[in-house]
Amino acid sequence: MERRKTEYENLLWDLDGTLTDPAVGITTAAQLALRRCGIEVGERRELFKFIGPPLMDSFRDFYGFTDGEAERACGYFREYYNVRGLFENEMYEGIDTLLDRLSAAGYGLYVATSKPEPIARQVLEHFDLARRFRFIGADTTEHLRPTKADVIEYVLERCGLADKRARTVMIGDRKHDVIGARTAGIDSIGVLYGYGSEEEMRECGATMTVRDIPSLGRLLLGGE
Repeated sequence: MERRKTEYENLLWDLDGTLTDPAVGITTAAQLALRRCGIEVGERRELFKFIGPPLMDSFRDFYGFTDGEAERACGYFREYYNVRGLFENEMYEGIDTLLDRLSAAGYGLYVATSKPEPIARQVLEHFDLARRFRFIGADTTEHLRPTKADVIEYVLERCGLADKRARTVMIGDRKHDVIGARTAGIDSIGVLYGYGSEEEMRECGATMTVRDIPSLGRLLLGGE
Protein backbone atom coordinates (compact mmCIF):
# COMPACT_ATOMS: atom_id res chain seq x y z
CA MET A 1 0.00 0.00 0.00
CA GLU A 2 1.25 3.48 -0.86
CA ARG A 3 1.93 5.90 1.96
CA ARG A 4 2.10 9.66 2.29
CA LYS A 5 5.47 10.97 1.25
CA THR A 6 5.03 14.50 2.61
CA GLU A 7 4.36 16.04 6.01
CA TYR A 8 0.95 17.12 4.74
CA GLU A 9 -2.18 15.30 5.84
CA ASN A 10 -4.86 17.44 4.19
CA LEU A 11 -5.05 18.37 0.51
CA LEU A 12 -7.30 21.22 -0.62
CA TRP A 13 -8.05 21.16 -4.36
CA ASP A 14 -9.03 23.90 -6.76
CA LEU A 15 -11.59 22.75 -9.35
CA ASP A 16 -11.23 24.62 -12.66
CA GLY A 17 -7.83 24.01 -14.22
CA THR A 18 -6.82 21.53 -11.53
CA LEU A 19 -9.40 18.73 -11.43
CA THR A 20 -11.16 19.50 -14.71
CA ASP A 21 -10.49 21.53 -17.85
CA PRO A 22 -13.48 23.90 -18.22
CA ALA A 23 -12.13 25.91 -21.16
CA VAL A 24 -14.99 25.48 -23.65
CA GLY A 25 -17.80 26.26 -21.24
CA ILE A 26 -16.15 29.20 -19.50
CA THR A 27 -14.81 30.89 -22.63
CA THR A 28 -18.12 30.50 -24.46
CA ALA A 29 -20.04 31.98 -21.52
CA ALA A 30 -17.54 34.85 -21.20
CA GLN A 31 -17.67 35.55 -24.92
CA LEU A 32 -21.47 35.74 -24.89
CA ALA A 33 -21.55 37.90 -21.76
CA LEU A 34 -19.02 40.37 -23.17
CA ARG A 35 -20.92 40.53 -26.46
CA ARG A 36 -24.06 41.55 -24.60
CA CYS A 37 -21.98 44.27 -22.95
CA GLY A 38 -20.83 45.57 -26.34
CA ILE A 39 -17.40 43.91 -26.39
CA GLU A 40 -16.59 41.42 -29.16
CA VAL A 41 -13.81 38.91 -28.47
CA GLY A 42 -13.14 36.64 -31.42
CA GLU A 43 -10.15 34.67 -30.15
CA ARG A 44 -11.14 32.09 -27.53
CA ARG A 45 -7.62 31.89 -26.07
CA GLU A 46 -7.92 35.52 -25.01
CA LEU A 47 -10.64 34.40 -22.60
CA PHE A 48 -8.58 31.67 -20.87
CA LYS A 49 -7.83 34.35 -18.27
CA PHE A 50 -11.39 33.83 -16.98
CA ILE A 51 -10.46 30.32 -15.83
CA GLY A 52 -9.58 30.44 -12.15
CA PRO A 53 -10.24 33.93 -10.79
CA PRO A 54 -13.53 34.89 -9.14
CA LEU A 55 -15.89 35.95 -11.92
CA MET A 56 -16.55 39.46 -10.64
CA ASP A 57 -12.80 40.09 -10.46
CA SER A 58 -12.34 38.98 -14.05
CA PHE A 59 -14.81 41.48 -15.50
CA ARG A 60 -13.47 44.29 -13.32
CA ASP A 61 -9.77 43.55 -13.72
CA PHE A 62 -9.66 42.58 -17.39
CA TYR A 63 -12.25 44.96 -18.85
CA GLY A 64 -12.47 47.80 -16.34
CA PHE A 65 -16.12 47.17 -15.43
CA THR A 66 -17.62 48.93 -12.46
CA ASP A 67 -19.17 46.76 -9.75
CA GLY A 68 -22.61 47.23 -11.29
CA GLU A 69 -21.39 46.44 -14.80
CA ALA A 70 -19.53 43.38 -13.55
CA GLU A 71 -22.61 42.17 -11.69
CA ARG A 72 -24.68 42.47 -14.84
CA ALA A 73 -22.02 40.69 -16.92
CA CYS A 74 -21.90 37.88 -14.36
CA GLY A 75 -25.63 37.45 -14.80
CA TYR A 76 -25.23 37.14 -18.57
CA PHE A 77 -22.37 34.67 -18.04
CA ARG A 78 -24.44 32.45 -15.75
CA GLU A 79 -27.43 32.39 -18.08
CA TYR A 80 -25.34 30.22 -20.38
CA TYR A 81 -22.82 28.62 -18.04
CA ASN A 82 -25.26 27.39 -15.38
CA VAL A 83 -27.37 25.58 -18.00
CA ARG A 84 -24.90 24.35 -20.63
CA GLY A 85 -21.39 25.61 -19.99
CA LEU A 86 -20.68 23.71 -16.80
CA PHE A 87 -20.96 20.44 -18.76
CA GLU A 88 -18.68 21.68 -21.60
CA ASN A 89 -15.85 20.45 -19.47
CA GLU A 90 -13.37 17.59 -19.35
CA MET A 91 -11.75 15.79 -16.43
CA TYR A 92 -7.97 15.75 -16.58
CA GLU A 93 -6.77 12.29 -17.49
CA GLY A 94 -5.62 10.33 -14.45
CA ILE A 95 -6.91 12.73 -11.80
CA ASP A 96 -9.58 10.28 -10.57
CA THR A 97 -7.03 7.50 -10.16
CA LEU A 98 -4.63 9.84 -8.35
CA LEU A 99 -7.36 10.95 -5.95
CA ASP A 100 -8.10 7.31 -5.11
CA ARG A 101 -4.42 6.60 -4.50
CA LEU A 102 -4.04 9.65 -2.29
CA SER A 103 -7.10 8.75 -0.25
CA ALA A 104 -5.90 5.16 0.18
CA ALA A 105 -2.54 6.51 1.37
CA GLY A 106 -4.27 8.43 4.15
CA TYR A 107 -4.59 11.96 2.80
CA GLY A 108 -7.76 13.89 3.54
CA LEU A 109 -9.14 15.37 0.31
CA TYR A 110 -11.17 18.59 0.20
CA VAL A 111 -12.34 20.96 -2.54
CA ALA A 112 -11.80 24.72 -2.26
CA THR A 113 -13.26 26.47 -5.31
CA SER A 114 -14.54 29.96 -6.09
CA LYS A 115 -17.48 28.46 -7.99
CA PRO A 116 -20.89 28.69 -6.28
CA GLU A 117 -21.42 25.51 -4.28
CA PRO A 118 -24.38 24.10 -6.27
CA ILE A 119 -22.48 24.48 -9.57
CA ALA A 120 -19.27 23.01 -8.13
CA ARG A 121 -21.20 20.03 -6.82
CA GLN A 122 -22.90 19.47 -10.19
CA VAL A 123 -19.57 19.43 -11.99
CA LEU A 124 -17.95 17.09 -9.48
CA GLU A 125 -20.90 14.71 -9.50
CA HIS A 126 -20.99 14.75 -13.30
CA PHE A 127 -17.42 13.38 -13.35
CA ASP A 128 -18.00 11.06 -10.36
CA LEU A 129 -15.47 13.05 -8.34
CA ALA A 130 -17.70 14.37 -5.53
CA ARG A 131 -17.62 11.09 -3.59
CA ARG A 132 -13.84 11.23 -3.47
CA PHE A 133 -13.80 14.34 -1.25
CA ARG A 134 -14.57 14.67 2.43
CA PHE A 135 -15.98 18.16 1.88
CA ILE A 136 -16.76 20.47 -1.03
CA GLY A 137 -15.96 24.05 -0.06
CA ALA A 138 -17.07 26.80 -2.42
CA ASP A 139 -18.55 30.27 -2.71
CA THR A 140 -22.23 30.76 -1.90
CA THR A 141 -24.89 31.59 -4.49
CA GLU A 142 -25.00 35.06 -2.87
CA HIS A 143 -21.20 35.32 -3.32
CA LEU A 144 -20.48 35.78 0.36
CA ARG A 145 -17.01 34.22 -0.03
CA PRO A 146 -15.65 36.43 -2.82
CA THR A 147 -11.96 35.51 -2.53
CA LYS A 148 -10.12 32.20 -2.59
CA ALA A 149 -8.78 33.00 0.88
CA ASP A 150 -12.40 33.23 2.11
CA VAL A 151 -13.16 29.81 0.64
CA ILE A 152 -10.01 28.23 2.08
CA GLU A 153 -10.71 29.65 5.53
CA TYR A 154 -14.27 28.33 5.31
CA VAL A 155 -12.98 24.83 4.56
CA LEU A 156 -10.44 24.98 7.37
CA GLU A 157 -13.05 26.07 9.91
CA ARG A 158 -15.84 23.73 8.80
CA CYS A 159 -13.59 20.68 8.64
CA GLY A 160 -11.69 21.18 11.87
CA LEU A 161 -8.42 21.97 10.13
CA ALA A 162 -7.85 25.48 11.48
CA ASP A 163 -5.24 24.21 13.94
CA LYS A 164 -3.66 21.91 11.33
CA ARG A 165 -2.47 24.55 8.87
CA ALA A 166 1.12 23.29 8.89
CA ARG A 167 -0.18 19.92 7.66
CA THR A 168 -2.51 21.33 5.03
CA VAL A 169 -1.70 22.40 1.47
CA MET A 170 -3.68 24.06 -1.33
CA ILE A 171 -3.33 22.58 -4.84
CA GLY A 172 -4.25 24.89 -7.71
CA ASP A 173 -3.24 26.32 -11.07
CA ARG A 174 -3.61 30.09 -10.65
CA LYS A 175 -2.17 32.86 -8.50
CA HIS A 176 -5.48 33.20 -6.64
CA ASP A 177 -4.98 29.70 -5.20
CA VAL A 178 -1.45 30.53 -4.07
CA ILE A 179 -2.27 33.96 -2.67
CA GLY A 180 -5.37 32.58 -0.96
CA ALA A 181 -3.31 29.82 0.62
CA ARG A 182 -0.69 32.26 1.86
CA THR A 183 -3.38 34.54 3.31
CA ALA A 184 -4.87 31.56 5.13
CA GLY A 185 -1.46 30.51 6.44
CA ILE A 186 -1.02 27.27 4.50
CA ASP A 187 1.41 26.05 1.83
CA SER A 188 0.56 25.72 -1.84
CA ILE A 189 1.37 23.46 -4.78
CA GLY A 190 1.08 25.16 -8.16
CA VAL A 191 0.16 22.78 -10.99
CA LEU A 192 1.40 23.78 -14.43
CA TYR A 193 -0.93 21.56 -16.47
CA GLY A 194 -3.77 24.05 -15.91
CA TYR A 195 -3.98 27.72 -16.88
CA GLY A 196 -1.27 29.36 -14.81
CA SER A 197 2.34 29.66 -15.94
CA GLU A 198 5.54 28.82 -14.14
CA GLU A 199 6.28 32.55 -14.03
CA GLU A 200 2.91 33.23 -12.40
CA MET A 201 3.53 30.57 -9.78
CA ARG A 202 7.00 31.91 -9.07
CA GLU A 203 5.90 35.53 -8.82
CA CYS A 204 3.05 34.79 -6.43
CA GLY A 205 5.24 32.58 -4.25
CA ALA A 206 3.96 29.02 -4.65
CA THR A 207 5.62 26.75 -2.10
CA MET A 208 6.37 24.27 -4.89
CA THR A 209 5.25 23.50 -8.44
CA VAL A 210 4.64 20.36 -10.48
CA ARG A 211 4.42 20.06 -14.26
CA ASP A 212 1.81 17.33 -14.66
CA ILE A 213 -0.41 14.86 -12.82
CA PRO A 214 2.20 12.06 -12.64
CA SER A 215 4.64 14.58 -11.12
CA LEU A 216 2.01 15.53 -8.53
CA GLY A 217 1.62 11.87 -7.66
CA ARG A 218 5.36 11.43 -7.24
CA LEU A 219 5.55 14.51 -5.02
CA LEU A 220 2.82 13.29 -2.69
CA LEU A 221 3.36 9.54 -2.84
CA GLY A 222 6.89 8.97 -4.06
CA GLY A 223 7.82 6.36 -6.62
CA GLU A 224 9.36 6.73 -10.04
